[in-house]
Amino acid sequence: MKRLLLAVPAVLLAASLAFADDATLKVGDPAPDFSLPWANKDSVSFNPITLSSLEATKKNVVIAFYPADWSGGCTKEVCTLRDNFTQLGALNAEVVGMSGDYVFSHHEWAAHHNLPFVLASDHDHAVAKKYGSYSEQAGFNKRTVFVVNPSGKIAYIDMAYSPRDSVSFTKLQAALKTIH
Repeated sequence: MKRLLLAVPAVLLAASLAFADDATLKVGDPAPDFSLPWANKDSVSFNPITLSSLEATKKNVVIAFYPADWSGGCTKEVCTLRDNFTQLGALNAEVVGMSGDYVFSHHEWAAHHNLPFVLASDHDHAVAKKYGSYSEQAGFNKRTVFVVNPSGKIAYIDMAYSPRDSVSFTKLQAALKTIH
């Protein structure tokens, strides 16, 4: 009986780890769609933004998950995206920032920093969980970046995006240059 009691949790743990590995997104996988309220520097919208509507623009969609509005690292990250927004556009890219903050915080933060892109509100972190970009321990999104090509496939993943220097952003730009 003891062996059975020890075996059942071990089997369940192994099955959950195998499922988690299968759930990890990889380059070439279809990107999970989303439908979320959003804000930009000019307004708040409860008419949801969807990945499928962005794909219809035939642009690459850069989804930048980040922990929280108003924090130092996140501010540096979005300001880098802002400062290079024209360059990203020239690489056929549309930017969507995403955190668990409410749209009202997104709006104020975007206006304060004059952000030229949308910030989606994934308040329950359902989208971040689908992308493997949520930290259960911290209760926040991880800082990750995905690029979804116009056909809806994941074309680039950076699960350790860092705003500390230009290395992560340079990798993102290089990846966008190769996506057709």
